[in-house]
Amino acid sequence: LPVVGLTLPVVQARAVLPGETVGYSASWTAEAPSMVATVIAGYADGVLRTLSNRAVLWDGDTPCPVVGRISMDLITVDISHLESVPRTLDLLGPQQRIDDLADTAGTISYEILTRLSARLNRRYVEGGA
Repeated sequence: LPVVGLTLPVVQARAVLPGETVGYSASWTAEAPSMVATVIAGYADGVLRTLSNRAVLWDGDTPCPVVGRISMDLITVDISHLESVPRTLDLLGPQQRIDDLADTAGTISYEILTRLSARLNRRYVEGGA
């Protein structure tokens, strides 16, 4: 059974026009009209910066790529293909387990797990799901 899930709240969504950039150092450029969501989490929460422009968050079974650099407190995600703006997106969950995220980051699951900061709300569940 998975030992951890990480669901992040979406705090805003913005339209991005072709040619406009997202993230520090303008590290992602929209090639088409896009909708970009901002979620509350970042490297201060233990989300590795190596996941910038590489990781995927999930809206249920639908993958949503991280666009731009992971900043201290925020992550930007392309949600152009979704019908509506979700309330939350999963970084860790049934579609992406800790080993998957570690592979994307170029590390091991132990590092992902131990970097998760005390700023993240925790909910402990006994007995598994």
